[in-house]
Amino acid sequence: MACTTILVGKKASFDGSTMIARNDDGFFDEKRLTVVLPKDQPRKYKCKISHLEIVLPDDPLRYTSTPSVDLSKGIWAANGINAANVAMTATETITTNPRVLSADPFVRFQPRKTAREKDIPGGIGEEDLVCIVLPYIRSAREGVERLGMLLEQYGTYEPNGIAFSDKNEIWWMETIGGHHWIACRVPDDRYVIMPNQFGLDHFDFDDAFGAKKNFLCSADLREFIRDNYLDLNLDGGFNPRLAFGSHSDADHVYNTPRAWFMGRYFNPRTIRWDGADAQFTPESDDIPWSLVPESKITVEDVKYILSSYYQGTPYNPYGKSSPETKAKYRPIGISRTGVMAILQLRGYMPDEISALEWICFGANPFNAALPVYANTDKMPAYLSKVTMEVSTDTFYWTNRLIGAMADAHYGSCIQLIERYQAAVANGGHTLIREFDKKMLERGRFDSIGEANQALADMAKKEANDTLSKVLRQASLAMRCGYQRADN
Repeated sequence: MACTTILVGKKASFDGSTMIARNDDGFFDEKRLTVVLPKDQPRKYKCKISHLEIVLPDDPLRYTSTPSVDLSKGIWAANGINAANVAMTATETITTNPRVLSADPFVRFQPRKTAREKDIPGGIGEEDLVCIVLPYIRSAREGVERLGMLLEQYGTYEPNGIAFSDKNEIWWMETIGGHHWIACRVPDDRYVIMPNQFGLDHFDFDDAFGAKKNFLCSADLREFIRDNYLDLNLDGGFNPRLAFGSHSDADHVYNTPRAWFMGRYFNPRTIRWDGADAQFTPESDDIPWSLVPESKITVEDVKYILSSYYQGTPYNPYGKSSPETKAKYRPIGISRTGVMAILQLRGYMPDEISALEWICFGANPFNAALPVYANTDKMPAYLSKVTMEVSTDTFYWTNRLIGAMADAHYGSCIQLIERYQAAVANGGHTLIREFDKKMLERGRFDSIGEANQALADMAKKEANDTLSKVLRQASLAMRCGYQRADN
């Protein structure tokens, strides 16, 4: 799935939180935010795409999930936070190359060819990963280890990048071919940018096969690289992106421009991004996987960058440059996004209220980010009771409607959108602050349900008000408008 991911280490964030976030860019997938209780977690899981059956452990944790409303093609849980305050987002579809796939092919479903034969199941994939990993881990590192075990056992049918976080650490994991994998702990003072390409650009094998402090990988990765001539480095180091990834013409219009814009936003002065002497351009294959930002990164920064569409550059699709330039690169904030979640783990708060999930539905340039407490058994109906029927009773559909109309009338609506986004952000921060204080003073954390409902009510009010205003602007621009004074 064509997504964009950003990871923010605790020393790079505004309040010492770890933050992981991803645009889940399906094809206008209807999404909802729900909670999966241990009693509802299956003990035998069947993958829709690959037809694989997996027996799951008997001790699942409760976890949040943003599944598809239409389950006919699988759950596609996308992201969530479990009861142990471990977060996961899966997955960022990445790239690979023929050398890797010839050595370790994807494990794809093979339907039987005759009545006497049996179907051959495939491996695991994005459809499944949150459901079969997140309920069973108690740290970000455990997430890497469990998924690594499943990949080695069952294989995968696609190339994916997965992020795990807890209050102390963030780990990034990438699949290599059908059964191999590699993972790196995100440095605390850095942020990571991932735009649908193989990302890791450094790996320490001594640590991965020694102390395992910052690097992990499949057990035979050294031999796999050696035996299949995958190491393309000339300097004695090892760059996984060169060995396992791609640098195609398609990358230069679809992937690398997004990395360029994200780095340009967070490091505008320390790196030259524009002009004849630019260190990196929108088509550079060597934009770093991680960077130290010039200032601490906020939730609003993450929302902005995952909503962005090359503002302030000739590539802005709403700008005044030539049609060829405006359409040149794939934007980060794209029309078909189903859900984006910023998973924030506040290490300075008690476990009961540490985890916040900032939820966005629909096209990010025109939606708003709403925080909710993740440590709960139930989400408000405004977020969870989404159906296939278009309705202003849900945050998902209201934002889809706002986005579709505001895009078509960008000039007259963008101010309304900016006010909407600010109002929900302001209201979200205010309510979280009030309920944090209330629960800390009481020493009880039984107001989470009340808090989440108050947050949902606030978002509904602001979304409906914005929808009404955007609808009016769109109505004023209808081509069939006519008044006698027009003569």
